[in-house]
Amino acid sequence: MHPPTGGRASARRLLSISAAVATAAALTLAVGSPALAAGTPHALPGSAPGWLHKATKVGAAPKTEQVDFGLLLNLRDRSAAEAQLQALSDPSSASYGKWLTTSQFDAAYAPAASDVSGVRQWLTSQGFTIRDTLAHGLYIEAKGDVQQVEKTFGTTLNRYRYQGKTVRSNAGTLTLPSGTPLTVSGAIDGVIGLDQASALKKPADTLPGPPPGGRYGVQPCSAYFGQKIALSKPSAYGKKQPYAVCGYGPQQYQSAYGESGLLDRGISGKGVTVAITDAYAAPTIAYDAQRYSAVHHQPLFKPGQFRQITPGPNGYDDEDVCDPQGWYGEETLDVEAVHAMAPGANVVFVGAADCESGLDEAWAETIDSHVADIVTNSWNDGVDSLSELGQDYVDFYVDFSLEGALTGITDNFSTGDSGDETAGGTDLAAKTVGFPADVPYVTGVGGTSVEIGSHGQWLNEYGWQTDYAQLTDGAWTPGLPGVYSSGGGGGTSTLFAQPFYQRGVVPTSVSEANGTAPARAIPDISMPGDPNTGFEVGETQQFPDGTYWDQYRIGGTSLSSPLEAGVMAVATQYAHHTLGFVNPLYYKLVHTPAVHDIVAPKHPVAQVRTNDANGVDGSDGLTFELQTIDVQSSTLHDTPGWDDETGVGTPNGPAFFAALKWLTRR
Repeated sequence: MHPPTGGRASARRLLSISAAVATAAALTLAVGSPALAAGTPHALPGSAPGWLHKATKVGAAPKTEQVDFGLLLNLRDRSAAEAQLQALSDPSSASYGKWLTTSQFDAAYAPAASDVSGVRQWLTSQGFTIRDTLAHGLYIEAKGDVQQVEKTFGTTLNRYRYQGKTVRSNAGTLTLPSGTPLTVSGAIDGVIGLDQASALKKPADTLPGPPPGGRYGVQPCSAYFGQKIALSKPSAYGKKQPYAVCGYGPQQYQSAYGESGLLDRGISGKGVTVAITDAYAAPTIAYDAQRYSAVHHQPLFKPGQFRQITPGPNGYDDEDVCDPQGWYGEETLDVEAVHAMAPGANVVFVGAADCESGLDEAWAETIDSHVADIVTNSWNDGVDSLSELGQDYVDFYVDFSLEGALTGITDNFSTGDSGDETAGGTDLAAKTVGFPADVPYVTGVGGTSVEIGSHGQWLNEYGWQTDYAQLTDGAWTPGLPGVYSSGGGGGTSTLFAQPFYQRGVVPTSVSEANGTAPARAIPDISMPGDPNTGFEVGETQQFPDGTYWDQYRIGGTSLSSPLEAGVMAVATQYAHHTLGFVNPLYYKLVHTPAVHDIVAPKHPVAQVRTNDANGVDGSDGLTFELQTIDVQSSTLHDTPGWDDETGVGTPNGPAFFAALKWLTRR
């Protein structure tokens, strides 16, 4: 594990939800213990960006540039909160399902009102404008110019070129100025938003050809798995392989995962609210989603069933860094996928001002205001390194996800689309999991490749890890299976100890893969992510011949997370009560008929994908490539029981819904 980076008891969350509550309590006792003197500057350990050595300085940030940032305040009695969560989420506990109300959370764990008001007053005294204070006082959003930030936090703000983006960041450790009241310095846990690079996020989706301009159903393709065989293409693995599906529709997923009968009975997620967080907001989403439902003969959104919470048309920023068009497609996927699996659920889209700290704040406000029973987040940071992310940023996600879990929110995060980040086992030094999917209080949703038959029946399913070989001069090139492309994220966290619900389930070969005590591992559960067994999405796009609504096929764990959120909305209605923090439930399903236990194929499984040569239309001809499904070349492997490629597996039809209802009976 990465060592703590300072004296602010950094290990308190690195070993969060430890195997023994006593250990967690002992670690938490160290919080805030260093003596502070009001007359001396107080450093905030861990606030110096760890990625600067990989970046190129572009220049100083303009002194008058406005900066949105926030202060994270300390939770009270974190060890007690963790212990209470274990009792509330364990179905064998007498306290199971007695999720905290907002007032109960305030009374037990939220920062004291006097601390919140004191920090607000201090920010104002430093010349900052208070943008907002979240309901429970955990986070205060502020605004000021670069010069004010540099003076107050004893730093310099520069621009850096990092991973192809130009971002702003503090150049070193942040400090609070001399004279800062002890009550203020003791209440502040960290500063969020000054370091743009650590907070830079991207959607976890994978396309056969990115919109705008993606063309749906590039022929030949199959309406269901194995429908059309590529007889004119070279054999692979000793036989002719099928063409990939054009894209599965709502009815196919509903049928394959056992929802059809429930939907016929009116169990459709009615009465349950699902929130979706993304950056920006697609201007045509209402039209796109309704037309999609009509085309696929699905129930339309009723008045008030879908709504958006956004900063407004003038509230967005950093478009040059964040690519709003890509986020429009992400929102479209998320909304249509949730509605496909839970057509009766209410859907709330929360659009952030940007893909950096704005998205952090949008997610936190969604949790803090309890906007929904279930939250799906199809994005991540792609790394799991404390030195890259910073302690403050990790603390932010731990605190708000703990609040969400205690108050009965199911919080899904996509695990990412690059497998273990080793490029299919060719760069083992790059191995990592995606944060915040590995935070112990959220559900990390991985990806699969699913075979659905001509009657909507589930035929087979494998972990999503793909190699491609191109059709060149009449042969698949390079030799099979080809070159690694993409796959669902998974593996062992370097940030968090093994949570209570994974003990005795996750193999030690995974939990101790880092050479340390047992650690958190992901994914927890999976749903389809392979773009070649992906979802038909309908979106208004710009084409060479005009702007209009059309469909395209999409996948990635960006698809997996909203699909699972829709499934859980249906499961919640079926159980007749809030399921809340569901990870302990999922781990009780291992080795039961309630889940498909995903294992690697005994023999190679492949299919042929057809592409437009220019990525837009067929005017420049077609190209073909062979996908080999679930290659086992990386460190991720799907094995019997829980595994680091697919978690506990995928929902196994009616047995899944029945098991959750039985486990949570009261």
